[in-house]
Amino acid sequence: MTRPTSFRLPEELLERIEAESRAVGASITQLVSSMLDEGLKTRRFTGVVYRNGPSGRRAALVGGPDVWEVVRDLGTAPGRGMERVDNLAAETGLATASVMLAADFYASFPQEIDELIEANERAAEEVHRQARQREQLLSS
Repeated sequence: MTRPTSFRLPEELLERIEAESRAVGASITQLVSSMLDEGLKTRRFTGVVYRNGPSGRRAALVGGPDVWEVVRDLGTAPGRGMERVDNLAAETGLATASVMLAADFYASFPQEIDELIEANERAAEEVHRQARQREQLLSS
C-alpha cells in the first residue's frame, strides 16, 4: 500500500534527485522510495551498505561480501548457535561481529535476503544446465 506524501526539499536537492532519476531510468517516486528505504536500513544497521550489481541493488557488508552470501553460508556452516557463527567467521576471514550483523539484518528483512538467495540458486541452475548442454554437444 502506498499513500501520498508531501515534502519540502531544497531546490538543489530536487535537481540532484531529478538528475539521478533520469540517470537510472526510474521515476522520482521509485528513486526516493528506494533511497529512503536503504537509508533507514543502513542507519539502523551500521556496517551495511547497498551496492549495485547484475541483479540490482543489494545489501552488503562494508568492505565485505553481500549479506545474502553470508546468510546462505551461515545456513550451511557446521555447528549450532555461536559455534556456527565462529566457524563461518574463521572460514571466511570475516569478523564474528560482521557475521552477526548479516544475521541481524536478515532477521529484520528476511524476504529481501531470501529473494537474492533464490535468484542466485536459479542462476546457478541455469549455468549448470548450459554446461551440460555444451558437454552433450561437444561429446557427440
